[in-house]
Order: sequence, then structure tokens, then C-alpha cells
Amino acid sequence: MLAKIQRNIIAGIFIVIPIWLTIWVISFLFNLLIEFGHPAAMRLAALIAPNLPRLAQTFQNGWFQDLVAVAIVLIGLLLLGVVGRQVIGRRLLEAFDRVMARIPLVQSIYGAARKLIQTVQTKPDGQQRVVLIEFPSPGMKAVGLVTRIFTDPDTGAEIAAVYVPTTPNPSSGYVELVPADGLVPLDWTVNEALTFIISGGAVAPDSFRFEGPVGNAGLTSERN
Repeated sequence: MLAKIQRNIIAGIFIVIPIWLTIWVISFLFNLLIEFGHPAAMRLAALIAPNLPRLAQTFQNGWFQDLVAVAIVLIGLLLLGVVGRQVIGRRLLEAFDRVMARIPLVQSIYGAARKLIQTVQTKPDGQQRVVLIEFPSPGMKAVGLVTRIFTDPDTGAEIAAVYVPTTPNPSSGYVELVPADGLVPLDWTVNEALTFIISGGAVAPDSFRFEGPVGNAGLTSERN
């Protein structure tokens, strides 16, 4: 009887985990959108108050302000994405990048974040982006994204900078420097790798290479 109860409890835990994870991720994104859009929602309520007092009163409800804040942010992101894909938008973004590059402290944070996003979004030229590395201890491996290849000036050996995202939030992680001949390339896209990480390994191909680094095949030096 006790063993049966234990199995049922474990089965219940496995049912709750994906639900909890989904709610956690959605709540995190929702709260982030609210944080960015709430000031705009408050200004909008102040603007319509003289002409539409009843609607302005509705705006004073916390839940309604949250919905308006999320809607404003989503519409803003949509418009930003549309403009950013156009020629004028790309030029404006380049000009904004140049301005940010002239601000000492901001340049370090903004420049690093932009470089990481561009690296992940750009299809690698002659190198496999998704790899396995030995981490965090010998005999264990983690999925990582190759962001750059360096060369040791003394030995000529290639060293890979690998970003290892964490589960379930891939926006945080570790940066590891790994010899290029110790990488195990995976035939995965970046989206497949992130899905694997967010799902805790539940969503993945049925088979993939775990052992047998192939030297630096599929890797090329990327020096800036």
C-alpha cells in the first residue's frame, strides 16, 4: 500500500512539473511586460481622464492596467520588429548602436548583449554552433553554443568560447573556454538546443553523438 501511494505521489509530481514550469515562464514574461508597459498605461489613463472619466476609472483597476501594459508592450515590440527589418529601421538601429558605444559603462553591457544576440541569431559560417562540452565535471556533458573561436599565440591551438544556458531560463548561464578539439558538434539548430534546455531534456532527438570529439572539424577561427 505504501509503495502504491509513493508511486501515485511521484506520478502526480511529474504531472505538476510541466504545468508549474509553464506557469512560471509565462508569469515571468507577463511580469516583465507589465514592468515595461505600466508607465505607458498610467499616462494613457491620465490623458483620457478629462474626456472619458468612466473609462479612466476602469484604467485605475490594477488588472486592467496590467492588460493594457502588456498590450502596449506587445504592439510596441511588433512595430519595432517590423521597422527593424526595413532598411530605414536597420540604419536607425546602427545609429543607435553607435550612440550606445560612446557611453562608457552602458557600452560594456549593451555591446556585450547585442553581440551575444547577433551571434546566436546569425547562422555560423563553417562552424557548428551547438555542441556538447564536458561540464560541470569529467564524464558529464552539457549543451552549449559556440560564440567565438580564439587561437593560443604560443601553441596555435584553437580555444572555443561556449555559452552554456541553464534550465529552465536560458537567458542565464555560464561561459566556458574549451579546447576546440574537445567539442562534440551536434547537428541541432539553436532553437532545438534551447527547446531541449527549457524542457529539461524532455524534447530532443532520439539519438545524438555523446562521445568522440572530432577535433576541430566543422570549426573555423572567428577573430574580431
